[in-house]
Amino acid sequence: MPSVPLQSPFQPPVPPMLAKLSSDLPEGEGWIFEPKWDGFRALVWKSGDELYLQSRDEKPLGRYFPELEVSLRRELPDRCVLDGEIVIATGGHLDFDALLLRIHPAASRVKMLAEEKPSSFVAWDLLAFGDEDLRAQPQAERRRRLELALAASKPPVHITPATRDRALARAWFEDFEGAGLDGVMAKPETGTYQPGKRAMLKIKHQRTADCVVAGFRWYKGGKGTLVGSLLLGLHDAEGKLHHVGVASSFKQTERANLAEKLKPLTEGAREVHPWREWAEFQEAETAQRLPGATSRWNRGKDLSWEPIQLGLVAEVSYDHMQGTRFRHATHFQRWRPDKPYTECRYDQLEETPPFLLSEIFGA
Repeated sequence: MPSVPLQSPFQPPVPPMLAKLSSDLPEGEGWIFEPKWDGFRALVWKSGDELYLQSRDEKPLGRYFPELEVSLRRELPDRCVLDGEIVIATGGHLDFDALLLRIHPAASRVKMLAEEKPSSFVAWDLLAFGDEDLRAQPQAERRRRLELALAASKPPVHITPATRDRALARAWFEDFEGAGLDGVMAKPETGTYQPGKRAMLKIKHQRTADCVVAGFRWYKGGKGTLVGSLLLGLHDAEGKLHHVGVASSFKQTERANLAEKLKPLTEGAREVHPWREWAEFQEAETAQRLPGATSRWNRGKDLSWEPIQLGLVAEVSYDHMQGTRFRHATHFQRWRPDKPYTECRYDQLEETPPFLLSEIFGA
């Protein structure tokens, strides 16, 4: 909560409106399409010199982005509430890893990172303006008011592009991934803003890849009997095996079956495993998420893992890559006993042509 009440029709925290996953763009009329940004969701309250940034999980976010608070105070109109995304661009492309590094307890560290890679705010909804609570207004009207409210705003404050043209939205879906965006949002033009409800659609890329299963983590409370997630790897051109993410979301019976399948493969695996030096790794601030590393988002959570003898190959579905790894957890599809694990390489993945953020805002 802010230190003092804000001059706003409503006070934080407000649960952000959410989206349901869809396999394709919706048919018919009455939809507004927007690019899906890959950053930190943020609601922004501006009231005079008072500014408050709220995260998706309704916590204060401003201390991690001091340079953005300065920009928002300067560029936003007085007394407004916005919904949008905090992003960091490196070389004209979104850099989610740089965002992750900001979640740090040391203010000096945050300040240094803010100077090296400043953040931006992409607004897509106007929830309040002056004394008006706009959440009951239709999406189309809120979009019109957003464009008017931010007409004079300059970077690093942006308005997300929007269209009613399904063909153009399809082109965005194909092209904008090259700038680090991960899909398209579809919003009913008559829809109201519904806090905490899945009242819009997100359409994300779905692809598959054959990966080496290099290890696993036990399910919480089920050590020795239930597998929580599979650790996945891909080889680079030189044959080095890189950790690229995890497969999770198994049913309870599947977790038990996986434990029976994988437990015998742990015998003698650690001594010869290519990731053996990471087995007790506790903390790293690198572009590579290592299998034994403690997560910034899960301090104290047991992320230890069990190496297994290499040989198993799993086909998994994923949405998109973030650098050298899968951006989100993948979903297990099937085992591939017909494929040698040494053939699980990066070169099987679809390459996305680069696309600059400047072109997106110029669209």
